[in-house]
Amino acid sequence: MLIDLKKKMAARRRQKGITLIELLVVLSILALISALVVVNVLPERDRAAARKAKIDIGSIENALDQYRLDMFAYPTTEQGLEALVTIPPGETRTDQYRPGGYLRTLPVDPWGKPYQFRQPGEHGPIDVFSYGADGEPGGEGVNADIVNWSEEK
Repeated sequence: MLIDLKKKMAARRRQKGITLIELLVVLSILALISALVVVNVLPERDRAAARKAKIDIGSIENALDQYRLDMFAYPTTEQGLEALVTIPPGETRTDQYRPGGYLRTLPVDPWGKPYQFRQPGEHGPIDVFSYGADGEPGGEGVNADIVNWSEEK
């Protein structure tokens, strides 16, 4: 009986921890899994940001069209998109302005920058656009401009 007890205690001492090799194997597997996740998830995040910007631009265009129907003209570039939230200073047709405005708040693009607006536009009656992730005109990929006048809305 005493011999069995000594054998059990010796076996427990040998099985108390994990080896360094086992630890390295587990860490390698975790690193491989996290690398696969990062490679597959990050590009989707960029595509989602571009889709959100396109949706925002469509909403802004709709609000601008409603503004034009009520006020008989688009806001000027100087008045900007803020005219969709509050009555522009110097506006003479205040009785025609929709109570509460045309947008609750003015959205910012997915990269935290304000959307750009021109009236008259260079590509149509109005231009609404975002400069993309880099905030600079032009660019490719995630840095590409997102605009209301392209064929691929």
